[in-house]
Amino acid sequence: MKLSGMLWVGLSLFSGLAVAEQASKIRLGVMAGGTLAWELAAIRNEGLLNGSSIELESVTTANPQAGKVALQAGNVDIIISDWIWVSSMRGDGSDLTFYPYSDVSGSLLVPANSPIKTLADLKGKKLGVAGGELDKNWLLLQALAQKQGLDLNTSVEKVYGAPPLLNQQLTSGGIDALLTYWHFAARLQPQGYRQLLSGEELVRQLGINEALPNMGYVFKAAWAEQHKSALQTFFKLTKQARNRLCESDAAWQNIAALTETEDAQARQQLRRSYCEGRVEQWNAGKQQAAEDLYQWLRKVGSNKLTDKNEHISNGTFWSAD
Repeated sequence: MKLSGMLWVGLSLFSGLAVAEQASKIRLGVMAGGTLAWELAAIRNEGLLNGSSIELESVTTANPQAGKVALQAGNVDIIISDWIWVSSMRGDGSDLTFYPYSDVSGSLLVPANSPIKTLADLKGKKLGVAGGELDKNWLLLQALAQKQGLDLNTSVEKVYGAPPLLNQQLTSGGIDALLTYWHFAARLQPQGYRQLLSGEELVRQLGINEALPNMGYVFKAAWAEQHKSALQTFFKLTKQARNRLCESDAAWQNIAALTETEDAQARQQLRRSYCEGRVEQWNAGKQQAAEDLYQWLRKVGSNKLTDKNEHISNGTFWSAD
């Protein structure tokens, strides 16, 4: 009986240790070539996990939608996604929450010799739009045009498509201008394509004077509460990794192949844009600015993107406090 009791205590301790070890592992949904993959590689290359209390496991996801499915199914703990989707999911009863990752956004590009100088010059032109008719950048561009008395939805010929295909369309002359994501714009700018408007400038011209995170870490709030220490350690490590990539040429060269381009100028533009996206602050003022942006999206998108929610859902933004 005494031996049995000792065995039970031993098994209990072993079980407790196993749970602790499991609790320290964070499973990350990572797209190949994405900036999170850069940071995870930098964490490994720079030895930042040495002596750390957490273990990181990468689970490759084919595209953003696959990452969302994996997160909801419990196959990963964290993905990179946007707060608008999180707000919509919480409005439907989900436990998802968001913590900022990057405030770099999209770009409106035209060829260097293009006569297009203003939004009004887009009238009658072919405009490529990455992400489809409910893409946030496209809705905000329409909002800014409306503010200037223009209706881009009816005055331009829209070409929706995947970003790589739209890049090809612009370089071949199949479209006159392109609204796309920052990392695809970064591949075009060294080739002489001119940025007519950045996502950050677009938001400012709408009267929102805060740099807002476009993408963030998304995870389940209940999981975050159970693993708060591990999660905070992870955020600290990824911040250190990003700083190394931005400040150390050697660290950058070690992950350069992950940018999936051999063009040295494109790599440098990718690095520059990536580093400009570092989130320095995340406070109540920025969260209020996000609500202001949300209202523009509701107005222009006829609630199709924001769903039935009149405001950003409570709990959308996670607090580490």
